[in-house]
Amino acid sequence: MSDITVRHTPGRERFEILDAGNVIGKAAYKEYDGGASPERVFYHTVINEEYGGQGLAGRLATVALDETVKAGVGIVPVCPFIKKFLTKHPEYAGNALAVKPAHLEFLNGALAGRSR
Repeated sequence: MSDITVRHTPGRERFEILDAGNVIGKAAYKEYDGGASPERVFYHTVINEEYGGQGLAGRLATVALDETVKAGVGIVPVCPFIKKFLTKHPEYAGNALAVKPAHLEFLNGALAGRSR
């Protein structure tokens, strides 16, 4: 690991973790506006296999959630990694929202439309 950085790529609705400028993982989300305030539905977090076990997913999640909170956006943890991360980091509890059927319906529709 030479130069690990994390960046937000809003146009692709994801946070990316990079090694020397090469994307090695991501935390993908969809913006949801069906609630009282904006929400970000995190649905997939992945780190390239060769970078596993180095704490990079946690680093990626920390930046993604910190930036989400700073932007005043609620965290909807559909992704199993983000959901588990939140249980270990109670500092995000005030910004985490329960996953509701409406979130899942929205996500299913948004992701189905992307594959067409």
